[in-house]
Amino acid sequence: MQEMTGRSGKRTIEFATPRAKLIEALGAAIREDLKDYPLATAAFEALIKDPEALACWDMANYVTMRKLGYNDHGRVHAFVTGAASLAILELLLEGGVRPDLLESGIGDLQDVFLVVILSTMLHDIGNQVHRAAHEEHGVHLARPIIDRILAPLYPDAFKRTKIRAFILHGINCHDLNPPPLTIEGGIVAVADGTDITKGRGRKAFALGSVDIHSISALAVDQVVITRGDTLPVLIDVTMNNSGGIFQVEEVLAPKVIRSPLSRYVELRARTRKEGDEQIVSSVRLDGDHFVMNLEDGEQATVEVKDSQKRVRQAVAGGLDVHDGGK
Repeated sequence: MQEMTGRSGKRTIEFATPRAKLIEALGAAIREDLKDYPLATAAFEALIKDPEALACWDMANYVTMRKLGYNDHGRVHAFVTGAASLAILELLLEGGVRPDLLESGIGDLQDVFLVVILSTMLHDIGNQVHRAAHEEHGVHLARPIIDRILAPLYPDAFKRTKIRAFILHGINCHDLNPPPLTIEGGIVAVADGTDITKGRGRKAFALGSVDIHSISALAVDQVVITRGDTLPVLIDVTMNNSGGIFQVEEVLAPKVIRSPLSRYVELRARTRKEGDEQIVSSVRLDGDHFVMNLEDGEQATVEVKDSQKRVRQAVAGGLDVHDGGK
């Protein structure tokens, strides 16, 4: 991870190959982003020292990596996505976007930062039960942790319960099942989608999980979150070959398209010229379609294949239930 200066002159976080040794650096970046928000800082410090939270991250990683052969879903993933979520939140605020806690009058910026960091870092703990319905499991497993952290910070039970609702919403909706409804929930989902670099996939590959998920993850070198040209947030993905498009299409793009952040986030992906033989040189998201610049100079437009959305529609159709989603 490194810091660099973006077009706006503001600090930008860039991360490439998340490993356990990055936790300290990522923690420092999170503390820097929370330094003006003591309530959120206190919540973060309590979370990363909480024995139950630490055990949840470890067991979520054990089930996903050791038993299922998936990419990292443990402590490192929590810190990487936590840092990403705060970078996205700050850019949205600079761009004039008002999170739901502010719009509803329930809370202030202290509460927004607290909700985003807690819901992002706890979003995947349900994997310790099973990958199936891990969002639901996560809601139940996170409640005692959240209650323990919030109790000394929010003496008023009425407000504390409302703050907890925002956190649980972010956990429940991070994988678009169902899609998030709040800005805060959208930040959790998109931040989760940005952790697609080769560092995350390398261990799964080394453990013998050789499939399109681990191989395509190895094709993604960097994800940079910075100010966009026309929108508040730009997510810029650099790949060493075109295989990384699978990660962008399957993991990241749907979380941009199907969240309240769709109006505020630009998504671009490009391949390094020095990489393998190239088919696609760059990609940008336009609505629910990818506009691809091919190596031969041609341009192609294709619809993003949102597999989760198609499964949901198929289930609704099979049950003869009207699906109001799009």
